[in-house]
Amino acid sequence: MRHFGHIAPEVRQRLFHREPCVFTADSPARVLSAALGATLYSPATRPRLADDIVKQAGRGVVSMVLCLEDSIDDADVPAAEENLVRQFERLAQRPGSELPLLFVRVRAPEQIPDLVRRFGPTVRLLSGFVLPKFTEERGVPFLEALAAAEAAGGRRLFAMPVLESPDLLHLETRRDALAGIYRAVDKYRDRVLALRLGVTDFCSAYGLRRAPDMTAYDVQIVASVIADVVNVLGRADGTGFTVTGPVWEYFRLQERMFKPQLRRSPFTGEAEELRTALIEHDMDGLLREISLDRANGLLGKTCIHPSHVAPVHALSVVSQEEFSDAQDILRPERDGGGVLRSAYTNKMNEVKPHRAWAERTLLRAEVFGVAREEVGFVDLLAAGLPG
Repeated sequence: MRHFGHIAPEVRQRLFHREPCVFTADSPARVLSAALGATLYSPATRPRLADDIVKQAGRGVVSMVLCLEDSIDDADVPAAEENLVRQFERLAQRPGSELPLLFVRVRAPEQIPDLVRRFGPTVRLLSGFVLPKFTEERGVPFLEALAAAEAAGGRRLFAMPVLESPDLLHLETRRDALAGIYRAVDKYRDRVLALRLGVTDFCSAYGLRRAPDMTAYDVQIVASVIADVVNVLGRADGTGFTVTGPVWEYFRLQERMFKPQLRRSPFTGEAEELRTALIEHDMDGLLREISLDRANGLLGKTCIHPSHVAPVHALSVVSQEEFSDAQDILRPERDGGGVLRSAYTNKMNEVKPHRAWAERTLLRAEVFGVAREEVGFVDLLAAGLPG
């Protein structure tokens, strides 16, 4: 699989200076954690789940979570588990179909070994499990269960803990909660692919819900948690993990209070229709939040609607300018540090302070590609949208 692999090769060649790399479910964890992109959630109860997975893969989705937790009723869990096993069997009978990375969001640790056993040979289609409401106390049993299931099933399985506990939100318990989470995930570092933020649960603890013209960063109590999570768990010194962006809840027209947040200038000519469509579906708020995610150290995003996938991926592509700066900073002859002017003559590149940024940028360039000089976000978005 590859990002933008669903578009014609000649279109990719026109858009990219360096095309996104090809990767598989067996690729190194560093590649997979950066390549998750827009992770699309789907209830495990869907009767045509196998068809849905193949369809979304054909539209550019590279990671999906099949949910047995909050997205379904408590009474539906047994039937949903049975459906998952049945749908994996159907997927296994379609060997020519390219599949995304597949994860199952469970409710309890004991579901992990039970599902791996029930999947049988089709466990080869599974990349791991999403672990809800993760704290040190709750999370360690999940990680122990995953390690045991991995050994029993003979298949590498990753964990993606979801950080959504009130202990993380409440000021008096946040420091200890973060320290405990770090201890748990550090012990199982090789199995933790990424940490996911459960911002909906954070808002719920205070009876809040952000409007479609506001981002998670406009809700200050949520923004403070994101900052502290990145501070403790997202460091670039080798101790951190990939932290993914929060879910965007909206996908239909809502009544607006504020002006649209998309400038007209990038959307010239025929692209004006694309701008209008984005605004009508509340995508301008999503685009702003994706940009703020990256500015705040997050990579990838939880998505609950297929229409959110293309914007996440388009904004993840590395620009020619970013790529040029990152390459300059990481040249071997500059290992000693120093300051240099960007080749674009519009900024200072300071080698030592900007090194971690450059390394992350080149990893993102590897999995999402580098756009050609004349290609902008609008071009990438238009190409990535399903036909």
